Amino acid sequence: QVQLEESGGGWVQPGGSLRLSCVASGSIFSIVAMAWYRQAPGMERELVASINSGHAINYADSVKGRFTISRTRPENAVHLQMNSLKPEDTAVYYCNVRAYSTHLQWGDYWGQGTQVTVSS
Repeated sequence: QVQLEESGGGWVQPGGSLRLSCVASGSIFSIVAMAWYRQAPGMERELVASINSGHAINYADSVKGRFTISRTRPENAVHLQMNSLKPEDTAVYYCNVRAYSTHLQWGDYWGQGTQVTVSS
């Protein structure tokens, strides 16, 4: 089984910055991709940014130029640096990891979510 632990959410004023982190642990054989999604009240969950094992990175248009996703391999961690935050970035942010376990079983794993609130 794979566990994800998220950290770094909170409240910030418009224009401010936050950094989210997610560490994957457990029976991991190989991580294929790591990503951040978000879900605002009454909205569907949407992809914010992703990074795969080939270092290909993808961003939602709404965050390009403001958010940066990165991965630190020894810790199996993924980070999301969020700058120039806007009120519309307010949402619960979820870490997502797609990986093969040590039993070579494919899994799509989700963190518990961390709240990001941008308001004055």
